[in-house]
Order: sequence, then C-alpha cells, then structure tokens
Amino acid sequence: MGKCVSSRQYRAVFLAGMVAIGALLSGCIDRTGQANTATVTSPACIKGEPMTQTTLFFGLNRPHGPAISTTEWQSFVDNDVTSRFKDGLTVIDTKGQWLGNDGNVAKENSKALVLIHKDDKENAIEALRSRYKQQFAQESVMRVDTIVCADF
Repeated sequence: MGKCVSSRQYRAVFLAGMVAIGALLSGCIDRTGQANTATVTSPACIKGEPMTQTTLFFGLNRPHGPAISTTEWQSFVDNDVTSRFKDGLTVIDTKGQWLGNDGNVAKENSKALVLIHKDDKENAIEALRSRYKQQFAQESVMRVDTIVCADF
C-alpha cells in the first residue's frame, strides 16, 4: 500500500524537481558524482556579475477571515522587506493556484517579490518567509532561486 503524501509535501517535491530540471537545462548544476549532492556554479557573465535571483510568492488569502489588504501588504513590505533589502526589490501582482489538502484547487491573488542579491541574504530571506507565515496565518511562502548575471 502506498504512502500518503500531503499536498504541501507534494508541492515542495514538485517545486524542487522543477527547479532542478530548470537548473540542469540551463547548465547551472555540476554533478559531482556523489548521491544527492549538487553544486551550483556561477555563469560566465558577459556583462555584470553573478548574483542570486530569489522570487518569493505570497498568497493573499487567509485560511479564515478576510483577504490580506493592500494596506497590510504594503505595511509588510515597508516594515519587513525594505529594511532587509534596501538596495531594491520588485513586487509583481500575480494570480496563483495550488492543490489544497482537501483535494480541491485553491485560487488566490498573490504577490511575487523579486530580489536580486549576493549570497549573504539567506537569513534575511528566511526571516521574511517566517514573518509572513506567522503574521498572516499562511501555510507556506514559495521560494524559487536561480543564478543570474546582474548589471546595474
């Protein structure tokens, strides 16, 4: 008999697989021959320097209660995001959907936060994800990382 997997676990495995496939196709993963080990290599930039692009996806529906308002979102950006990413950021309005634990497809308005940064921002990114989940009773904040060439 198969093991049941929650939709959250499924999303995490699916996302990890898609990121790995994308990285393999772009030549960013260097397999060392060790099981379950991948090393990210920096691209040879024609212009600019290798940096990390992290995109975070924030759902705007609460499990119970009203949707997260424009004012609440902007307060989160002003108080939590900007203080950690003073060099700049981009916010994109999005519409997302995912398979809920109940087996139904949930659709909601969302925000994508795009951050271009050096590798010293790991703690700041995870603090944002934790803060948002705690503040707005969210199950998850999806994160996608890729290596890019950035020139300012």
